[in-house]
Amino acid sequence: MCQGFVYIVTMAQTDQTFLPFRKMHGLGNDFVVVDERGTTPRVTAALVQAIADRHRGVGFDQLAVISDTPDADLHLTFWNSDGSTAATCGNATRCIARLVMDQTGQRNLTITTDRGTLQAVDTGGGLTSVNMGQPQLDWHEIPLAEQIDTLQLPIDGSPTATGMGNPHCTFFVDDAEAVDLAMRGALIEHHPLFPQRTNVQFASLIGPDHLRMRVWERGVGVTLASGSSSCATAVAAARRGLTGRKVTITLDGGDLAIDWRDDGIWMTGATAYVFDGQWRL
Repeated sequence: MCQGFVYIVTMAQTDQTFLPFRKMHGLGNDFVVVDERGTTPRVTAALVQAIADRHRGVGFDQLAVISDTPDADLHLTFWNSDGSTAATCGNATRCIARLVMDQTGQRNLTITTDRGTLQAVDTGGGLTSVNMGQPQLDWHEIPLAEQIDTLQLPIDGSPTATGMGNPHCTFFVDDAEAVDLAMRGALIEHHPLFPQRTNVQFASLIGPDHLRMRVWERGVGVTLASGSSSCATAVAAARRGLTGRKVTITLDGGDLAIDWRDDGIWMTGATAYVFDGQWRL
């Protein structure tokens, strides 16, 4: 038995000394999912940090908590691996929507988050779509530290700022593969223009309405994929005239389809279940 958690094939043990969880991922963007519906909340920042340790814990990019709400089918709360919270996480939302749809047989879900109320749809073929809402384009909504044009920030590389319930800074470069993502991402995350820090993307146009994008997530680091980052990058590309409003984003972990419609930004992609487990409290 490893200290901290136990790999199991069922979630039958339910005494209060163990916290059941599920591991999932969307294109390699990985999550621990804790279902607190009908139970007393037990997830804390300290617990999140312990579970996030990829050597002594489980490891994840985000941890998502499912809870009850009278206003929708479920409510989601998102934690970054450093113990900070996020208002939204697109890939985790898709993963949990897929999980609940498979459990209940529903093809449509309404999900509340700190970002707002989101709609999820089973699009067939194992794919799940989530409407991530409209982007935030004004400087104070993102937020930025001062009133400024969000289309081209006064940062080397002239990136675009976008809010998706969390802040994003998107650089368009000739070759996203050539960027030192760890160095530049960490630097830009803490840029003084972003008082709440920022997610950072580097994207290249590789075909008509097709972008190659790599991402540094706020509070996490380099990730194989990011749903909200993909939405922000698609919006930034359309605003700058590089693409239309319906694009394919190729990330390190695979492809997401992004469609910026009148009712919001729809994100479609695959999800995967990895394993169930229990964390010893």
